[in-house]
Amino acid sequence: MFDKFTGNNHIKEILRRLLATKRVPNSLLFAGEDGIGKKRFALELAKAFVCQNPKNSEACDICPACRRADRFAFPKFDDRDAFKKLIFSEHSDIGLVVPYNKNILVDAIRELETEANFRPHEAAARFFIIDDADKMNESASNALLKTLEEPAATSHIFLVSSRPDALLPTIRSRCQTVRFAPIARQEIENHLLKTKEFAPDDAALLAKLSNGKLGHALETDLGKFRERRDQMLKVLESILIKENRAELLRIAEEMNDAKNKDGYETSLEILQTLIHDVWVLKNNANEKILVNVDLARDLQKLAGQAESKRLSAWLSEIENLREGLVVNLNRKIATDALFMQMAN
Repeated sequence: MFDKFTGNNHIKEILRRLLATKRVPNSLLFAGEDGIGKKRFALELAKAFVCQNPKNSEACDICPACRRADRFAFPKFDDRDAFKKLIFSEHSDIGLVVPYNKNILVDAIRELETEANFRPHEAAARFFIIDDADKMNESASNALLKTLEEPAATSHIFLVSSRPDALLPTIRSRCQTVRFAPIARQEIENHLLKTKEFAPDDAALLAKLSNGKLGHALETDLGKFRERRDQMLKVLESILIKENRAELLRIAEEMNDAKNKDGYETSLEILQTLIHDVWVLKNNANEKILVNVDLARDLQKLAGQAESKRLSAWLSEIENLREGLVVNLNRKIATDALFMQMAN
């Protein structure tokens, strides 16, 4: 049932209308930022077809078919051969293609092509979801294109992508696109509170950090986040208040320690939000738009020592560094250079 999902009510109505009129296309492209819930919507649409007791054309979420539909046994991340195949749920009419090392393997798409020509085993139709579809290379894309050009009447292919423009135009043209929007902050906060797993202050902070992505809010470890945020706050204090360059180099070294490499880009993102918040306070904007509202007092002290132009320049410099990471930039040298440039 789509009501269990937070946000994107217009998408719910579109999918309900397609189900009610029995006009679900053979190919759909679910487009929108990561963490919004695109894959969950795609799977829920598939479940509506396999459900043994649908309610108003939607899945009941109770019958055995519904319970089997979203149970997947995913292979180990380093088992390349396993990613050459479709990953079926416990329901034999629902299959999933996922990337291996940021690439969707052509073998998996070729198996999809074969399976899409088979009649359903027990449901009214078969469903194949391609997650992160923009990670198909040219060979995989061309293999999929053959299937999209001559779709079997009883098979549906749902592409899920946060970068739909990276798909071949010929693939996009053969899919009806469903565009997802970021979820409103208050909706995310309310969802977190309903789970009863978050204190009100934590739910409010996570909702602001999420950038409209419920998945991001649910996956964020607040303990680790606060540790990294304290470290990035020290960067700003070392520049604006203490003028301590030795401390900056120490933090840069710590950020690039092997044990912290997975959190490096997250730390840069946190630094950007802190700088943005200082900029907001420096320009006397409404404090309600602060992300790190719980640090308002500390940020106000920093704003008293900062200049708006300098803050804007810092944000640009950090963004340039993050873009450089794509071409395997030396992180340690780049971080040292960034912090020294910020301190000048």
